Amino acid sequence: MTPITGVLVANRGEIARRIFATCRRRGLATVAVFADPDADSPHVREADCAVRLPGSAPADTYLRGDLIIEAARLAGADAIHPGYGFLAENADFARRVREAGLTWIGPDPEAIEVMGSKIESKRRMAAAGLPVLDLLDPSAVTEDHLPVLVKASAGGGGRGMRIVRTLADLEGAVASAAREAGAAFGDPTVFCEPYLPAGHHVEVQILADAHGTIWALGERECSLQRRHQKVIEEAPAPLVDRIGDGLRKRLLAAGRDAAAAVGYRGAGTVEFLADDAGDFWFLEMNTRLQVEHPVTECVTGTDLVGLQLDVAAGVALTGPEPAMTGHAIEARLYAESPADDWRPQTGTVVAFDVPGVTARFERAGLDGIRLDSGVERGSVVGTHYDAMLAKVVAYAETREAAARQLAAVLRGARVHGVTTNRDLLVASLLHSDFLAGTADTGFYAAHPPAALTAGTGLEPALGALIAALADAAFERGPLLPGVAAGFRSIPVGYRSRRYAAGEREFEVRYRFGRSGLELAQNPPGVATLALVDAAADRVVLDVDGVRRAWAVGRFDDRVVVEGPRGSAELRRVPRFTDPSSPLAAGALVAPMPGTVVRVGVRVGEAVVAGQPLIWLEAMKMEHVVHAPAAGTVAELPVEAGQQVGQGTPLAVVTGADGADA
Repeated sequence: MTPITGVLVANRGEIARRIFATCRRRGLATVAVFADPDADSPHVREADCAVRLPGSAPADTYLRGDLIIEAARLAGADAIHPGYGFLAENADFARRVREAGLTWIGPDPEAIEVMGSKIESKRRMAAAGLPVLDLLDPSAVTEDHLPVLVKASAGGGGRGMRIVRTLADLEGAVASAAREAGAAFGDPTVFCEPYLPAGHHVEVQILADAHGTIWALGERECSLQRRHQKVIEEAPAPLVDRIGDGLRKRLLAAGRDAAAAVGYRGAGTVEFLADDAGDFWFLEMNTRLQVEHPVTECVTGTDLVGLQLDVAAGVALTGPEPAMTGHAIEARLYAESPADDWRPQTGTVVAFDVPGVTARFERAGLDGIRLDSGVERGSVVGTHYDAMLAKVVAYAETREAAARQLAAVLRGARVHGVTTNRDLLVASLLHSDFLAGTADTGFYAAHPPAALTAGTGLEPALGALIAALADAAFERGPLLPGVAAGFRSIPVGYRSRRYAAGEREFEVRYRFGRSGLELAQNPPGVATLALVDAAADRVVLDVDGVRRAWAVGRFDDRVVVEGPRGSAELRRVPRFTDPSSPLAAGALVAPMPGTVVRVGVRVGEAVVAGQPLIWLEAMKMEHVVHAPAAGTVAELPVEAGQQVGQGTPLAVVTGADGADA
């Protein structure tokens, strides 16, 4: 037995807070580490003490194992928990933790080394009798192999992965995946495997002690993914429920066999790709706690972090292997714009409220809602780290009940200051394919975000009217009793306010007469409309005979309108523009803050529509800026390694006649 009295979490955000929660319940001291952008983050405030890691980039901070071990020594921690990502699957770091006399809360370095390399783990699992997909060297890929998936050998989380459908794209995809993997995990090694466009991502949660006991705590399905990162996860897996217990027994046995083959100790996840016939293939083993571990905790009644602490201390697993009851579904709330190619978003969270939460960082009871969040009101979402804000989990007796409960909670959530995927999550949870349990990994390819959310949100024109009425109330302040807002005893002209949603602008022209609100034009699709009440934070309208209410929030130049049927975020359009602000014709600007990692063209070079021009790295992912049309590169004011802000000009592309492209 190795007693643990204080735990340093070598991580940040919601996973650090999640681990601290179990440590507090057990009376253990907690130590945070933080990079400069995280100095005021919730995980730092909640720890008993914290140690600064100077810098901002992961390579200078959360990937510096030497600094983290020194931080544990300074703060008096006797154990280190790596969380997930960063150094969680770094065997050398695990060794150095042990060599420093500290307890490593994770598997043995030898197991991490084998299973942390997707290349070596495939070989080892094939030898153990598990079905695996072919391992391909990128240099040996031919037309017959296509399509293939380029994958980073180390790490996870969808980073360092690219789909290749033509040989012409292979070299660029390999180089891009290697850069992304190197930046995220410190290892640029990549390989290829056959790409199956439609399948089911099913994984088995493993827990093993040092005394020979291996538990398989049920399975999860995580088939709804974007950019190979999971969006919605659940337990048990609907595919397995549909096919039957025979598949479940085979999956759980394969998970135990995988752990036994490498002498595994601790928590881990064995991932498989399965088809509708019940066949499955080993993908990889994550030698760490998974992001989606809360759904397993809900259905098995366990505390996986607590069990990790027990195993690390040498405690034996006792009693029967935990079984699953009920159904749990988790949705990842990201700061991103799904309809804009899943582009990460930055900003300051000015409002963060999720209704109906019954548990935070611990198992929720039946019909409960669990929230594991890395942000609070005032948190800054920057470019250096992952864009996930929170995980919201519903636990119910049936799958449909859990899905509908989770959709209702997300619909009522107020997250202002950054654009999120909230509306996409709601639409996904209520989609007929998802409710039927048949959605596979091709779900978002078959149902693009713009189509999926079409008609589910608030019509921007109506949202602009609501914003205008709320802004008018905000500006005028409280009224004397009995005085109607904007009323004039003689006719006056319409007042005008303009708002934008994306590239579309909406003008609202309104006035108040003897009969109340008068509009120059009703929003599209609205026959009759009457104002019931308007305050700075709430507007009530009678729309076509139905009274509806909307909450209104504002920050910077934005107005957020939210109601039971969806939301709209609008930007106020100023009446007068700054004449010095227009960009050069044909200018391409940075869609987000980030670092230029590659410039693929030169000034004077001819380009075709859609050609990649510049690669940006933001939130540990690469994003490509393409030429909007054929033309010539006239200006190129950035270079590799340069930090750029959102809206920074990156290039100017002009047409053959000198006009903008």
